[in-house]
Amino acid sequence: MFKRLFIAVILLGLIAGGIVWFKSFREGMIAQFMAAAVPPPVPVTVMTVEPMEWKPGFEAVGTAISARGVDLAIESSGLIGSIDFASNDIVTEGQVLLQIDDKAERAGLAAGEAALSVARAEADRAQTLTSRGVGAATTLEAAAAQVESALAQVAQLQTSLDAKQSRAPFGGMVGIPRVEEGQYVVPGTIYATLQDLERMYVDFTIPEQQLAVVALDQTVTVTTEVDAFSADGKIIAIEPQVDPNSRLVKVRAEVSNPSGKLLPGQFLRVRVALPVEAGVIALPQTAIVASLYGSYVYVLRKGEGDALTADQVFVQTGRRNGGQIEVTSNLAAGDQIVTSGQNRLSNGAAVAIDDSVDLTTAGE
Repeated sequence: MFKRLFIAVILLGLIAGGIVWFKSFREGMIAQFMAAAVPPPVPVTVMTVEPMEWKPGFEAVGTAISARGVDLAIESSGLIGSIDFASNDIVTEGQVLLQIDDKAERAGLAAGEAALSVARAEADRAQTLTSRGVGAATTLEAAAAQVESALAQVAQLQTSLDAKQSRAPFGGMVGIPRVEEGQYVVPGTIYATLQDLERMYVDFTIPEQQLAVVALDQTVTVTTEVDAFSADGKIIAIEPQVDPNSRLVKVRAEVSNPSGKLLPGQFLRVRVALPVEAGVIALPQTAIVASLYGSYVYVLRKGEGDALTADQVFVQTGRRNGGQIEVTSNLAAGDQIVTSGQNRLSNGAAVAIDDSVDLTTAGE
């Protein structure tokens, strides 16, 4: 019995030792294999750092305003006889837009003109009698005064008649009619808008800190959120005071609008251009990685033979311009930096340049 128990213990020990040895042997072989294995180079796209011309500027939001735009209002009361325009018509200066019934004014003007004719005839008769020496000078003076009075009356009646007719004060596009034929209106009733869309103003505000870098005739670029409209213009006015509540300064620019796509009241993005700077190092924003420890880029270095590695280099960034960002430290002209594929890299990782595939989306 004791002999059999002894043999079982020996066999159990041999089995357990074999299992432990095999596990240790397997882990050692795996570690040896992994230590000898070299990961393949990571494919990346690169660019060479070169100084460039930097076009600085700053952004603002603005509102489009027509250089000439008015609400057309009625000057005289009465019934509307005719509306002589349609929505979005292009009208010329002096064109009749609306006619109010003027029968009474025309009748009054005809009576005034008749009275003027009588007054002139009386004045001519008095002049003839005076020249013959049979008329008094006072009679001639009274007749002349009567003519002047009749002329004034005719002019007044003509003004009342003209007030019954509304004309375009300048050329432009007329809006939607707000009145109807046969409607009774009173003075001051707005019946449409008129906008000259050839030239547009753009009003925007800037912080007082930027007041020193703006000037008259400075170039601006405006863009809309819709239709991809873009136009260049220049600053024509700067408000000579700072709003004490917002600490903002109002600026006005003028842009051309020959296509008529830009409409008054439209929201605009405004970029004010500053003088061009040469020799600035700037990179695409996609080449710079942000982290808790700062922004960095991967710079290509040559290793043994033709092998390339990516070194992590922390940089200081500055101004932004579109998709570009200024780098102010730790990069020099001629450095090759990784522009895509950074999320698969670590410091010192082997890389291979592959510009045949856009890696900005592949694998990121």
